[in-house]
Amino acid sequence: MKLFGSFNKIVLVVEYDGSHYHGFQWQAGLPTIQAEMEGAIRKVTGERRRVMAASRTDSGVHAKGQVASFQSESALSPQTFVRALNHYLPEDIAVKGACRVCADFNVRHDAASREYDYFILNTPTRSPLARGFAYFVANELNIEVMNAACQLIEGQHDFASFATSLGKLRSTVRDVYEAKVTKEQDLVTVHVVANSFLPHQVRNTVGLLIRLGLGKSGLEELRQIMEAKMPGLAGPTAPAHGLCLTRVNYAGNLELAV
Repeated sequence: MKLFGSFNKIVLVVEYDGSHYHGFQWQAGLPTIQAEMEGAIRKVTGERRRVMAASRTDSGVHAKGQVASFQSESALSPQTFVRALNHYLPEDIAVKGACRVCADFNVRHDAASREYDYFILNTPTRSPLARGFAYFVANELNIEVMNAACQLIEGQHDFASFATSLGKLRSTVRDVYEAKVTKEQDLVTVHVVANSFLPHQVRNTVGLLIRLGLGKSGLEELRQIMEAKMPGLAGPTAPAHGLCLTRVNYAGNLELAV
């Protein structure tokens, strides 16, 4: 195993309920997933280490398979890291597995793809139990039309119109490997897999799919939006609480200990 000086790099798979956090990335004076994880690492190892995530989920977004890494001089086993970190983490954040990797492994740049699921409660009445994890849409959605739109979204395209802002992005071209909509009883799931995503790309995609599913927009408008390449044109942005980072994929399987 390649090491960086006397440091080891530890990779974690993390699940969290993002309801009470201002996203993954650290923000001064605000609760974030990164801050909680770095605090737990400090309590376990006595070290102040920066945690890097494969995907910087936004405020209110959940994760089932976030992948994060940090460097440490600790000789603790991956299994011990799982137990020890979970002891100090709050109940809405949990480490599901851990492993050691070579120093040049980068959880963000080495990721082959990210998978997101967006959950929509499509029923005439709201659900108090589902309200934190699914977006409530009362009128019936046309799943067939939504899937026809997904076929247009799949592939390599310039998704500038699906970003809220571009910032310093060098390219807005992304590869969407899979996009589909399924419905099981009252729960509609939008599943999207891509090499990476632009800011709010998934939530803007879902917002547009909902418009299409409600008959408020058509496939020709979708084509025009994609061709326009104007940030913010797609949408409206679907609420954060329906979105979950399900999985991050790598060329080689991470040998996780639990």
